[in-house]
Amino acid sequence: MGKYKKFISLIGAITLGLTLAGCGPSESAGTESDTTNKNNNDYDLLIWEDIEKSEGIEEAVAKFEEENDVKIEVVEKAYASQNEDLRLDGPAGTGPDVVTIPGDQVGTLVTEGLLKELEVGEDIQSLYTEAAMQSQIVEGKVYGLPKAVETTILYYNKDIIAEEDVPTDIDGWYDLSKELTKGDNYGLLALWDQIYYAQSVLGGYGSYVFGQDADGNYDVSDIGINNEGAIEGAEQIQKFYSEGLFPAGLIGEQGISVLDSLFSEGKAAAVISGPWNLGPYKDAGINYGVMALPKLSNGENMSSFIGVKSYNVSSYSENAELAQEFVTFLANEENSKVRYEKTLEVPAVQSLATDPKVLENESSQAVAEQSQYSELTPSIPEMNEVWTPVDSALQTIATGKSKPKEALTQAVETIKGQIEANHSGN
Repeated sequence: MGKYKKFISLIGAITLGLTLAGCGPSESAGTESDTTNKNNNDYDLLIWEDIEKSEGIEEAVAKFEEENDVKIEVVEKAYASQNEDLRLDGPAGTGPDVVTIPGDQVGTLVTEGLLKELEVGEDIQSLYTEAAMQSQIVEGKVYGLPKAVETTILYYNKDIIAEEDVPTDIDGWYDLSKELTKGDNYGLLALWDQIYYAQSVLGGYGSYVFGQDADGNYDVSDIGINNEGAIEGAEQIQKFYSEGLFPAGLIGEQGISVLDSLFSEGKAAAVISGPWNLGPYKDAGINYGVMALPKLSNGENMSSFIGVKSYNVSSYSENAELAQEFVTFLANEENSKVRYEKTLEVPAVQSLATDPKVLENESSQAVAEQSQYSELTPSIPEMNEVWTPVDSALQTIATGKSKPKEALTQAVETIKGQIEANHSGN
C-alpha cells in the first residue's frame, strides 16, 4: 500500500497554532500537587491539568460549578506522565475523572480500556479542525476533544544573527554553523538523534512511519523509515555530527538539557524546538525570534509531527456523564479562547482561525506555516514500538557507529518484530 499524507491547509494550520507545553520529549516532569482521595467525597469531579496551566481553565471551572451546582477539584500533573499515572490510579480508584494526554496515546489507552467513549455529535466534532479531531477518533468512536496542538519551530538569537540574515534553508545553516562553531559556541542545534525531531529532515526527503490509505487508515506493514528518502535524510543529519557542528553532549538523554542550556546561555545561534520553550527562553533573557523550519537541500520544506493535546474521560470515572459535559464545556469556543489568552496554548477550534490575537502572534504564525508541511503523529498502539528502535538507530548514526542504511533497516526489523509480538492479536 502506498504512502498517503494529508497536508493541512494554511487556514487549518493557523487554527492549529501555538502551544507552550506539549507532547514534545523536552517536557520536564514539574511538581505535582497531592491528589485528594475520591472517597472523601469533597468534589464531584477530579481533573488532571498540565503543570502551570490550570489558570487557563479557572473561569470555566467556576462557571461550570455554579451552573451545575457541583464541586470540581483541579490537580496539576506533568502532562507527559498522565497516561502512565492513569494506568495505576484508575484501577486503584484514586484516579481522575478527566485527564489531558498526548493525542498519539489515545489509541493505546483505548485498547487498554482506560478511556471512555464520548457521546458527542457532529455538531460538536465540527467545531475543531479535521486533523485535531481525527487524533481523538478510534475505529469511528470519539474518545476526547482537542484542546491544543503544536509542531516544532526554529528559534534564533537576534543578538547573534539579524533577522534579515537568518538562513532560509539547511545549506545556509550548515555554512553559518561552520562559521560560528568555535569553542563553546555553535550555529544551529537540533535533537536529530530522536525521531520526534529528526522527522523534520527524514520526512522532507520522503520518509514516513506507517503508510496510509485514502481514508487515513494506517497500514502497519508499510513502514517507510528505511526507504531511500529516509537514508538520504539521515546522511544529511550525520554530516552535522561528523563535522563537529553539534557538541558531543547533544546525543542521548542529556541532549535536551544541553540544547536548552546552550541556547539559554547565548551560545547557540539557533535551535529547533517546540512552543513549550517560548516561556523558558524568554525567562532566560534571550532576545529571540521564531519562524518555520528551514527548507532542505532538495528544496522541500522540512516536515514535522503535529502533536495534539486533548481532554479525555477516564473509564473509571464514577461521574462519567458529568465528566463528558465538563469536557465539552471546557473545550468549547468561548473557553478555548480564554484559555489561549491566559496560556498561549491555541486550541484547534475552526472559528479561531481568523482571530486577530492568533494571527498577529509571531509564534502562532510560525507554527501555522510549519503545520502546512507537517503530519499527525500516528495515534495507533503500534506507534509505541517505533520510538525506541528509531532513536537508537539515529544515535548510532550520529556517533558514526553505523551507516544510515544499516541502522535504519535494523530499526525497521525491530519494529516489525515488536509489532508482531505485541500487537498480532489486534
